Amino acid sequence: MNDTKVLIEKIKEGIQEKKGKKIVVADLTSIEDTICKYFVICQGNSPSQVSAIVDSIKEFTRKGADSKPYAIDGLRNAEWVAMDYADVLVHVFLPETRAFYNFEHLWADAKLTQIPDLD
Repeated sequence: MNDTKVLIEKIKEGIQEKKGKKIVVADLTSIEDTICKYFVICQGNSPSQVSAIVDSIKEFTRKGADSKPYAIDGLRNAEWVAMDYADVLVHVFLPETRAFYNFEHLWADAKLTQIPDLD
């Protein structure tokens, strides 16, 4: 498994550890001139859960993929937090913010993989 795939796996585990829902991995590798290779999109039910998911992702990626985000933005209000891992951008949304921006529709040309929620 290459480094990017390992990173995505650890991001997914970090999200699931804090009960993040509706995880989607958007593969942008076949689209020209994108800012990254993959988006990982998920949601939490409250700002505190969004923050907990972000912290969990940071821990899982540091331990499991020896990787740290270059930048994190949006923690102040925690409605939409973006985490930049260069080849992978992680977006953790509140449900209403996610519905408003509708990233999955914006990147309709990408190969979207939905990860089933853990109960």
